[in-house]
Amino acid sequence: MELILQLEAKTAAQAVVTVFFFFLLPLALLFYFARAAISSRDSKTRELILSKLPSPPFKLPVIGHMHLIGPLPYVSLRDLAAKHGRDGLMLVRLGSVPTLVVSSPRAAEAVLRTHDLAFASRPRSMVTDIIMYGALDSCFAPYSDHFRSVKKVVTVHLLNSKRVQAYRHVREEEVRLVMARLRGAAAAAAAVDLSQTLQFFANDLICRAVSGKFLCEQGRNKVFRDLMEANSNLLGGFNLEAYFPGLARMPLISKLICARAIRIRRRWDQLLDMLIDDHVASARDRAKNDDDDFIHVLLSLQDEYGFTRDHIKAISIDMFEAGTDTSHLVLEYAMVELTRKPHILTKLQDEVRRITPKGQHMVTEDDIVGMVYLKAVIKETLRLHAPGGFTIPHLAREDCNVDGYMIPAGTRVLINLWALSRDANYWDKPDEFLPERFMDGSNKNTDFKGQDFQFLPFGSGRRMCPGIHSGKVTLEIMLANLVYCFNWKLPSGMKKEDIDMTDVFGLAIHRKEKLFLVPQIANY
Repeated sequence: MELILQLEAKTAAQAVVTVFFFFLLPLALLFYFARAAISSRDSKTRELILSKLPSPPFKLPVIGHMHLIGPLPYVSLRDLAAKHGRDGLMLVRLGSVPTLVVSSPRAAEAVLRTHDLAFASRPRSMVTDIIMYGALDSCFAPYSDHFRSVKKVVTVHLLNSKRVQAYRHVREEEVRLVMARLRGAAAAAAAVDLSQTLQFFANDLICRAVSGKFLCEQGRNKVFRDLMEANSNLLGGFNLEAYFPGLARMPLISKLICARAIRIRRRWDQLLDMLIDDHVASARDRAKNDDDDFIHVLLSLQDEYGFTRDHIKAISIDMFEAGTDTSHLVLEYAMVELTRKPHILTKLQDEVRRITPKGQHMVTEDDIVGMVYLKAVIKETLRLHAPGGFTIPHLAREDCNVDGYMIPAGTRVLINLWALSRDANYWDKPDEFLPERFMDGSNKNTDFKGQDFQFLPFGSGRRMCPGIHSGKVTLEIMLANLVYCFNWKLPSGMKKEDIDMTDVFGLAIHRKEKLFLVPQIANY
């Protein structure tokens, strides 16, 4: 009996082996080679389509055109597009990734308005997926029902005009605190690190908007600032996956790429969980108000939108990142330009001090309404020094014909904002700081609301920054008070020609050197 069972088991095993080698294995190999053939055919078709796009010569194996890109990619790509692009379009190979670079207002309009929906997605990234909780935010999320839902929440519930106006007292209070610190420095005739002062102002302001005064207590703002810096360095630094996605997915390499992001994510978890727990505890005993901070608003919308705690965390990080960089970097560049052009500073001070009622110690948001030169100075600063040299990369959702060129689905797209705002076909003396261009002439009615494609500091279309109104009023109230309350001088022994204007590329463009100025209390 035992022998029979052994024979039957042996026969069954032989049958399994026979089935595997003569049926399953050939079938698996057939499937593999068929899939490879289809993939190869699709790849060849895609390459044939892409080969018709204008592209620079000197493409190297493996790295593509990366050797042609300098430390300021937006400058390098603008110069390459001027030589090798056509109709504002140029294809470059950044590693193994074909990337369409858009460098003219006409081409930008085609991508961001005419074919907005086709280019409304984002490339996925392991790093952003980790930091943003699986792309649950609105900034890095691919285009989907989820993205539309989150974008609606941000636009309608967090950054609508009524809520921005309700935060007016917060903005004015934070500005008042900065002016008080600067008066102390002026009394001591001391130079101040204005770069740091403006960064701390922007950090504290967005912290209060997102979480009330929670992050300003017990030194938590220092933890927050460190996390923001870690985020910027990670998301704005070199990411192997962005250029060699196949290599980055290899287990050992992907583990190395993700390790740093995981460490930062854990730190965010610790801070944000504490923040949300505090809000959950306090929400039971309070009514909804227009000046509720973002966390309270998001908690109140959880049931309606099906948000988890991770949704709230991802959206909060978005708000922190966008709100901080836009404000403090633009304000710093504005003060740099005004220091380099004293006649423009004097003209701005004359307007602000003339319109602000006599005897006021500060400019209010009511006073700003009639300050047309102030608004022109801010526009010109945004034109020359938009926080990002490019938009965050777009991704073609489908094959699309742009100005006669077929762009295959899956192609990455970069809008060169820096090049658009320096296009000599649209701007007179494009490299000069001339606020008057927005008060008369051909650019009098040009604005940054996404409809003038030579001027897109906040982007355009479905992926336009939803915080444009909030950012605008923040820039206006702070810059107005800086020039109203103080006269400004360079530190002893320094001339305006000594100011280093070298930029550093990252998640946001910033100056290599910090800005130190001496405030002097104004007699107005």
